[in-house]
Amino acid sequence: MPLLLKKALYLVVMLLLISFISFLAINAAPNSFLSAGELNPNMTPEAIKKLKAVYGLDKSMFEQYISWISNLVQLNFGVSFVSGQDVTSEILKRLPITLIMNITAMLFVFSLSIYLGVKAALHHEKRLDYCIRQLALVSFSMPSFYLALLLILIFSVGLDWLPIAGLHSIEPKEGFSYYADMAWHLVLPVGVMIFVSLGSMIIYIRSLTLEILKSDYLFYAKARGLSERIILRRYIIPNLLPPVITLLGLSLPGLIGGSVILEAIFGIEGMGQLFYLSALSRDYPVIMGILTVTALLTLLGNMSADLILIKLNPYASRS
Repeated sequence: MPLLLKKALYLVVMLLLISFISFLAINAAPNSFLSAGELNPNMTPEAIKKLKAVYGLDKSMFEQYISWISNLVQLNFGVSFVSGQDVTSEILKRLPITLIMNITAMLFVFSLSIYLGVKAALHHEKRLDYCIRQLALVSFSMPSFYLALLLILIFSVGLDWLPIAGLHSIEPKEGFSYYADMAWHLVLPVGVMIFVSLGSMIIYIRSLTLEILKSDYLFYAKARGLSERIILRRYIIPNLLPPVITLLGLSLPGLIGGSVILEAIFGIEGMGQLFYLSALSRDYPVIMGILTVTALLTLLGNMSADLILIKLNPYASRS
């Protein structure tokens, strides 16, 4: 219980720190949504002054931040400058699809990287190892936006196998066919997320597995005549899990950040697309809300990874 309280306190402190830095960075950006000419080129300085008073932008930066934090405690991110809608409801409406994409991608990256990384290490310096390493290097060096556009040209425009953009092409919004259609629309964006994240994980797991294969306890296990499957299940995988889970927790920000680009390219109405559109229009309440939610998800992911590691190795929490 003290450990959970310590983790929760750390999460709150880090969230406040991240929100403060984000708030300073946004306010330090040149121009603003209410700059002359942004809304209407004929808008008078008096009208802009009244709008600033409505949105509380006429106050000092410290007062604005304190007001924002007090609203945050009530799960209120304010009102969007562009749509006039409640920011919290807009984020909650788009959050599920972003979570589905990122969790699906993470599960596939976790399973595929372990399988391919271990396979490469077990066939060290053989043809299979060479092929997997080349695949990992291509993945590691491939920009997500370039791969997304390439796959759209091949599978959507050229072959007409997969939809180009959006989430749905059928109505009504219910039943198995509706969700199957949504999954079909997510094949390309989630596939891009998986591929560009695989490379570094495969290389890392291959390196770890090669170190495990050189260990004394593995030589002892082989000397006992244990089969490769038993050695893999009892010795290699259990020793791989802690560092892999740690790396997955650290890679969460990259996955969530990558979904911003992919949701914009594929026209998916998720949190990433909302962030992209809000950044273009300088919709600061929405930007701050999304940054806070993203930071919270990242911290929760890292916290979950730490708790899983403690479960796998209870003695780690005592050190």
